[in-house]
Amino acid sequence: MNLIDCRSLVIGYRSHSGIPCPDFTVGEGDFLAVEGPNGCGKTTLLKTVAGLMRPISGEIGVHDSLGTGGIGYLPQMKALQMDFPAKVREVVLSGCQSLRGWRPFYTPSERRMARKALERFGAEGLAERPFRDLSGGQRQRVLLARALCAPRKMLLLDEPSTGLDPAASADLHSLLSELTGEGLAVMMVTHDVAAAGKCATKVLTLGSSASFERTVRHD
Repeated sequence: MNLIDCRSLVIGYRSHSGIPCPDFTVGEGDFLAVEGPNGCGKTTLLKTVAGLMRPISGEIGVHDSLGTGGIGYLPQMKALQMDFPAKVREVVLSGCQSLRGWRPFYTPSERRMARKALERFGAEGLAERPFRDLSGGQRQRVLLARALCAPRKMLLLDEPSTGLDPAASADLHSLLSELTGEGLAVMMVTHDVAAAGKCATKVLTLGSSASFERTVRHD
């Protein structure tokens, strides 16, 4: 089942020239790696799929299952406010806001979800620490855990290995591969094509060599 189906898509800001994208789909359990040179529109595409920007033209078909709480989104780390006056557990719990609606408090199940997300990224020991006191790699793990609290179907990640050492980056790709094996769809912008290619099932290339490879073969 396709969760996202993009056709004749042109993205960007209407005051600038649009960026055409190859047609592509993302289905349940897919791991789509988005690559290309700087400035080719990778982040813009992710924002467009997330619904934060409107396409200039073309269509983005979105399955009904990607309703409230269906998509988790982690933007580039440099685009985030890093001086949160909050503890790590509060930052992760805030990922459940789309599920909470107008309720004033988080439910026990949402708190368990946040705790499990921290555990999956090996960050459970950071729960009571102030977010602003963490190292870059620790912050990225926490923000990944926060993104994992939101989605039921799909996770959008913009350069999630930023700030992670090679071992932590390998662990991240392994975990994402595990999550897709459980049926979660992942769409990830990356410069580390070699690492992402080991677990990606599809690759979307933007820029002068734009293409969409539907099946990635693994050794």
